Amino acid sequence: MTDWAFAHRVWEKWASNNVGSSGEPLKAALLINYDPTGPSRLLSVIAEQHGIKAKPVELGPFIDFIKRNNLQGECFFIGQNQYMITSIHENWFCARCVNTQKPAGEGVIVMQTTAFLLVALYDGSIGSASRAMVVIDQFAWQLGRKNL
Repeated sequence: MTDWAFAHRVWEKWASNNVGSSGEPLKAALLINYDPTGPSRLLSVIAEQHGIKAKPVELGPFIDFIKRNNLQGECFFIGQNQYMITSIHENWFCARCVNTQKPAGEGVIVMQTTAFLLVALYDGSIGSASRAMVVIDQFAWQLGRKNL
């Protein structure tokens, strides 16, 4: 059973320190409940979001992309931005926005924990991605303390 109160407390503290404000590592983040072993009738829902106003129906194609697990062969959308995977690891992957108007670019890191997908969006390139990965890993570690 997911400890929603714990996840919410950790999210609130983490998001307020790392997401949205100028100078923070992330421009936006989503926490989506996700159980790949659960019945297909169970829908993933947005548990938390900061810096973005995503609607569950908009994330359906993204969740389908994750479930298909064809990370190297497909692109995916979050909002109006289309992303192409640049690196894949055991429980996370990085992608770059292919239709950005920003000179430094945009990226996303998606990390899967036991109960969630953490979707973290950032502006910039390699340095920005490194800073984003540090704070994402910190959040995942916090969730891991309760096996979330």
